[in-house]
Amino acid sequence: MVSVVRTVLGDVPAGDLGVCDAHDHLFLRSPQLAGQELDDPRHAAARLGEFAALGGRTVVQWTPYGMGRRAQALAGLSRETGVHVVAATGLHQAAHYEAGVVEEVVDNLADLFTTEITEGIAGTGIRAGIIKVAGAFHGLDEHARLTMAAAAGAHHRTGAPIAVHMELGTGALDVLDLLCGQLEVAPQRVILGHVGRNPDRVTQLLAAREGAYLAFDGPSRANHMTDWRVPDSLEALADAGFGERLLLGGDTTVPTTPGMPYLLRRLRPRLELTLGEELVERILTVNAARAFVLGSPR
Repeated sequence: MVSVVRTVLGDVPAGDLGVCDAHDHLFLRSPQLAGQELDDPRHAAARLGEFAALGGRTVVQWTPYGMGRRAQALAGLSRETGVHVVAATGLHQAAHYEAGVVEEVVDNLADLFTTEITEGIAGTGIRAGIIKVAGAFHGLDEHARLTMAAAAGAHHRTGAPIAVHMELGTGALDVLDLLCGQLEVAPQRVILGHVGRNPDRVTQLLAAREGAYLAFDGPSRANHMTDWRVPDSLEALADAGFGERLLLGGDTTVPTTPGMPYLLRRLRPRLELTLGEELVERILTVNAARAFVLGSPR
């Protein structure tokens, strides 16, 4: 049986993903980023086209329910540029929603996530391929526990991987204790986002030992200790035998973020100096193909 990844244009063999930006946003809207919305299809098309010209072939958009993900536009952009796009269901931190949005769906989250993966995002026919949720700063609040429980339920029904925003890179072990320990999600079906924002080598190593994927995303954010820390962090994890657990992403959140073109134009050659071309290629291709595969439901 061929392993597949669910894209906005349908399921594709995982081996066809090519070079993958494992965490990015073509469209995003949040009251936390008022006036800095990603909502321009022309801008999105330009970034996708530039990414493709640099050899990029897949972008995983982590924008979940209620944050302006524009699923229908994603399909058109994918056709126009030839880049595979994976859409997300799920729910971010409550602070990223206008009043009432979370309350409308909170009682049926697992069903909502499942439906958006199996049947499609309402009014679009576009099916999501990942479930995106979020932790809190150095731990899990009530909202995080609620959404992660729903994500686990939807994962068990659909086999979709769970991608986790970790606030400033913290809380990885709490996330894994909940998702993998209590909610019985296999750790290799969990992608921990923003690992590079917290250069805690011990926590990174422990999370990798659990079997989760570690996404180093959001390059160029000097105040988040990303670019200049990432080569050493990745090298340490690879030397410890966890090169197959690593992912890379651009995490474009506002129009001025360098994002996906920067990932390949600037960060990739920088990483190749430390890790070598072969390992960086595997992180961008083979690792991503395994991380985002649609598994078998229970």
